[in-house]
Amino acid sequence: MTIGQAAADLGWTFYAPLAVLVGLIVFGVPIWVAIGLGTLGMLTMTETLPLSVFGESLFEGINAFALIAVPLFILTGDALVRSGLSDKLLDVAEASVGGMRTGLGSSTTLGCGFFACISGSDAAGAAAVGRMTIHRLVERGYPLPAACALVASGACTGILIPPSIAYIVMGLVLGMSVSTLFLAAAIPGVLVMLSVMTTNVVLNRLYGFEGDRAPFSWRRWGATVWDARWALFVPVVILGGIYSGIFTPTEAASVAVVVVVLIGLHQGRLSLGDIPRMLESSARVCGVIVPIIAVSLPLAQTLASLDIPQTLVSGIGGLTDSSTVVILLMIGILVLAGCVMETTPNIVILSPLLLPLALQAGMNEFHFAILMVTTLGLGFITPPLGLNLFVVSGLTRCSVLAIARYAFPFVLGMLLVVLLIAFVPWLSTWWL
Repeated sequence: MTIGQAAADLGWTFYAPLAVLVGLIVFGVPIWVAIGLGTLGMLTMTETLPLSVFGESLFEGINAFALIAVPLFILTGDALVRSGLSDKLLDVAEASVGGMRTGLGSSTTLGCGFFACISGSDAAGAAAVGRMTIHRLVERGYPLPAACALVASGACTGILIPPSIAYIVMGLVLGMSVSTLFLAAAIPGVLVMLSVMTTNVVLNRLYGFEGDRAPFSWRRWGATVWDARWALFVPVVILGGIYSGIFTPTEAASVAVVVVVLIGLHQGRLSLGDIPRMLESSARVCGVIVPIIAVSLPLAQTLASLDIPQTLVSGIGGLTDSSTVVILLMIGILVLAGCVMETTPNIVILSPLLLPLALQAGMNEFHFAILMVTTLGLGFITPPLGLNLFVVSGLTRCSVLAIARYAFPFVLGMLLVVLLIAFVPWLSTWWL
């Protein structure tokens, strides 16, 4: 028996508010308690373990409550798809840039960016946008692997455009303000999205995938935006609340869940019977992410206790005195790590190791955090891991290797943005 059937047998309509509250508690409280207890244990360990390389305990100041934002943003993304609001966002994207020569490809990328402003997840964006756009891209003239590669690359903005699960984890591990990380990530995230659009334009110039386009119309654009006003209201609430200081990221995620569900119920696109299925599917995703964090935190603590950060800093420092070379070495390490391991364990394990190296090279902690997450974003479209490649492959049954070949130009475009972020600190520190 599924959760939805069980709820229906118990009179789901009457108990809906209580069930939603219980569902959120089931997501949030165990994560908060588990991370809190783990942190307490690790703080106790640091009384006897040498962590002088950081100047303070590695996990001092960890706010386990902030991690509750992860399941809440995942739940928001699921509600966005089930309520049909994601369709509205894609309609706005197509009406905005559909008149370009590569309008459908550009609108697909912009739609991924809109979805990233709400869900904070790459895989969720690839699945949601892919279901709605890949067949339309093929009809417009794209080969299937090229259409899949475009969606997979555009969905990389999920961890780069705030609110982002990756930055929540980064703030947790390094004791940094998540709200400030979101602010610092705004320009780099948009630059990555523009790089995907630009790469697609270049590929279209070479191969002529899109043969026709719909002319831009202000009347159509205005009507589409008005029709999608409630969908556009959601990212305004999330980002506006965070940047204005009204909400913390966790509070913004909670408000976003409620807002999306209420909009879906009001418009009749979401029923009370959909809520248990949303909770179930979001729990499945959380069941993958949270154990990774639970295992990675002690591993990072162990590495620090063995003075591996000190060894790494002194080893690379002995190779070169050039900060440019050090930064390029860090980028190389992160690119390779992103190819073989998911973003969350990479952040938990590598960020404490590389931060001292970045500080020695003249970077501040926020500049380093933005560079690290942006570089790790390449891993979503680079084999052998390439999570987004496998997501769109699962949707279309297209070969992962075939998609990866078409994704290679997008990797190069994103790598140029990584280098720009690395050597133009203003892009991620303009708010200082």
